[in-house]
Amino acid sequence: MIANIENLVKQMSHGVYVIGVTDGLHQNAFTAAWVMQASFKPLLLALSINHKHYSYKLLEVGGVCTINVLAQNQYAIAEHFGHSVKDKMSGFQWQTDITGAPILSEALAYFDCQVSHYTKAGDHTIVLCQVVSAGTLNQGRPLLYNQTDNMDGSSKLYE
Repeated sequence: MIANIENLVKQMSHGVYVIGVTDGLHQNAFTAAWVMQASFKPLLLALSINHKHYSYKLLEVGGVCTINVLAQNQYAIAEHFGHSVKDKMSGFQWQTDITGAPILSEALAYFDCQVSHYTKAGDHTIVLCQVVSAGTLNQGRPLLYNQTDNMDGSSKLYE
């Protein structure tokens, strides 16, 4: 018997990230919690993205992204990039590294990545990304997914 699957899933440890994407001309960013290390050599990170979203189209064309680690006091940033709003990128400081994908300057750390390959996973796509550069930007403790309550509206998806 499964008792409140939503609460059980939220006990899995994972952080909250802003994923920056570009197709070379356009940029966007979105909040993600399903990110993990997948390999040591080469260093691969896996992220999950809804393939119906605008950011996925940019990622697919550009083949690059950044994974920006949010701090515990950056819930509002996570919430902002979790919504589809016009001109989502304005009001924040951005920088770039090797790939040219946007790096959120306020993040704790970033991983600059080149897409290795994609795998379908139900209503999402898993993107395996090879880290080509990374860095620490600020000090603090990472924001964890279970600290965001129902920010992403996922409660209704478990019904």
